Amino acid sequence: MHAFPVLEIGGLSIDLSSFIAIIVTWVIVFAFVMAATRNLSVERPSRLQNVMEWAVEFVHGLVASSMPLKHAQRFVSFGLTLIIFIFAANLLGLPFGIVTDHHEPFTLFGVQVLSEQAIADHGGAVHMAWWKSPTADISVTAGLALITFFVVHFNGIRLNAKHYFAHFFKPNILFFPLNLLETLVKPMTLAVRLYANIFAGELLIAVILMLGIFGVPLLAVWQGFSIFVGAIQAFLFTILSLVYIGQAVTHEEH
Repeated sequence: MHAFPVLEIGGLSIDLSSFIAIIVTWVIVFAFVMAATRNLSVERPSRLQNVMEWAVEFVHGLVASSMPLKHAQRFVSFGLTLIIFIFAANLLGLPFGIVTDHHEPFTLFGVQVLSEQAIADHGGAVHMAWWKSPTADISVTAGLALITFFVVHFNGIRLNAKHYFAHFFKPNILFFPLNLLETLVKPMTLAVRLYANIFAGELLIAVILMLGIFGVPLLAVWQGFSIFVGAIQAFLFTILSLVYIGQAVTHEEH
């Protein structure tokens, strides 16, 4: 069983493997976007430019299907950022893993990461995993869902305040608790769905690796399927976020 390096700072538990993975994901996405838009050309676009143009058109279609066109343009960048970042994050843990064995306590930046008690609990040796998909951490997916929550309700109030507040009391005031609960549950479902699918995929990869050479064919198949799952989960998170935004900024016509 692998343990993850955790820094305890000011009452906060910081998973270093998730933190490292988030930084690496950001670097990958930033490098891809910069490379794709560095030398834009109408006559002879590069392959990366073609990929980026396809991504922009795809996300624009998602946004346009989720809300009126007068609001759609302002949320294309948000949707594009979500789908690219989440897709890259979902795949980060697939190529390889970084695991170190520790028999003694150690610290990082003056903060204890591994204690004697933790070593004893693991039978005298701890297998420390330093690499995983950041979306295999519930705190990361919860953070992404919290961003969506803020964007949804900030723009609902900014662009559609009267109808935004009125929807909490539909069809009558007795439904206020249920409508409020629905508002709070939506981001939770986004976070849990993404985390559960990516975590389960990486867990299964770990199980397959335990089979040794007999698991190689199965691993190749599962890696390919995991890419598909990563793409689907990035799409679902993004489209549902855009739908929630559309519901907040659009009022029903009667």
